[in-house]
Amino acid sequence: MVDSKTQEFLGTGRRKTAIARVRIAVGSGKITVNGRPYENYFLTDTLRNYVLSPLKITDSTTKFDIRVNVIGGGPTGQAGAVRHGISRALLEADVNYRPTLKAEGMLTRDSRMKERKKYGQPGARKRFQFSKR
Repeated sequence: MVDSKTQEFLGTGRRKTAIARVRIAVGSGKITVNGRPYENYFLTDTLRNYVLSPLKITDSTTKFDIRVNVIGGGPTGQAGAVRHGISRALLEADVNYRPTLKAEGMLTRDSRMKERKKYGQPGARKRFQFSKR
């Protein structure tokens, strides 16, 4: 499993334009995001549960202390990036978590991005009003 020394395991998570650098170490379950408790950083219960899902699935909610530095994107993208980073860091800590995390799809990067605006159109898909006459 994990050494009793204060060894840190790193994981990088990405979602949309957000990038999260996650460090986990053996501890009591304290989570800080950009120097703030995660409860104060992610304001909705949905985002908090989304961030905690890899820990709940692997039954390691109180095993690790987690420090996260996240930049870019909005709240949802950042929560997805943190979730991805925590999953990768847990995998570094214990390889036996792999089947569980993989079955839940937490090791796969969500590659969906905002589609770019095209010229001659007001948006990515929307067209200007068509007039036959």
